[in-house]
Amino acid sequence: MPVQSEEQSQQALATKGWTRLPAEYRMPSQKPSLHEARDYCRKLAASHYENFHVASWFLPERLRPHFHSIYAYCRISDDLGDEVGNHEQSLALLELWEEELNACYRGETRHPVFVALAETIKACDIPKQPFADLLIAFRQDQTVTRFETMQDVMAYCKYSANPVGRLVLYASGYRDEEMFRLSDFTCSALQLANFWQDVRVDFAKDRIYLPLEDMRRFKVDEPVIESGIASGRANAEFCQLMKSEVDLTHRMFEQGLPLLQRVDRELALDLDLFTRGGIEILRAIERQHYDVLASRPSITKGAKMALAARAVSGKLLPWFRLRRGAA
Repeated sequence: MPVQSEEQSQQALATKGWTRLPAEYRMPSQKPSLHEARDYCRKLAASHYENFHVASWFLPERLRPHFHSIYAYCRISDDLGDEVGNHEQSLALLELWEEELNACYRGETRHPVFVALAETIKACDIPKQPFADLLIAFRQDQTVTRFETMQDVMAYCKYSANPVGRLVLYASGYRDEEMFRLSDFTCSALQLANFWQDVRVDFAKDRIYLPLEDMRRFKVDEPVIESGIASGRANAEFCQLMKSEVDLTHRMFEQGLPLLQRVDRELALDLDLFTRGGIEILRAIERQHYDVLASRPSITKGAKMALAARAVSGKLLPWFRLRRGAA
């Protein structure tokens, strides 16, 4: 087979649509080495999500490259769906990304994310479905901006959030269906907590994740949300609606907590950090008396430090006990 020149290679990539990607996400003209691909994923994880970077400190070193590659796949997939600014272009780019996912499972990939991910898939024996499910959610984002019932919202979370928890379990060596079910509770709760935190942000994008059925029950319509954002104050009905959704989300976090007792200690510390981070978002909403329209609720610096300190103490305490016993 004749070797393509650099110019021919770039023309081929342009024809397939890779040049429409943000520059840092584009397909390289040459396949990177596994070391280069893993370094790409590590840097992407470190630069895009502070909480993930902190949590990765508590992962076993052998798992970090796998978590970085999974995160990089999720990060770029999300950005293609949410950061492009054009629905038709996002759909085209997501289709291109799925083609590369399929190529990855055929052993034909060249993008750094998939070069790294291919090794993760092989080492951890991860099926394609969770990766493909995420793309279903990101495509849905381009066409669906309202949800009639909470069941509809949860059906969206099945594709947007739950695959991430399942991928974490796969990468950590777990295959138990009950563990997947518990993980789904936690991941869906995390997704809902972010929805309730970002009502203002999503409304500006013409998205409402509050179920329309619940909005009608509490006599809240879209003009109520719009006027609350404009005036910097939500009315009593809206706050009652938010309390109902926050209470539901708290219960979902509780339903997922037994998972922490079924995984190894190191993964439990990581999962505990994310779970408590989600619960802290709910507490931030409660501190604002459920008024998420006046300002976006956020976790305080003190709460973040407390979460990190809890994780650090959980990581180091067994080591100190071991050292003291040895002495």
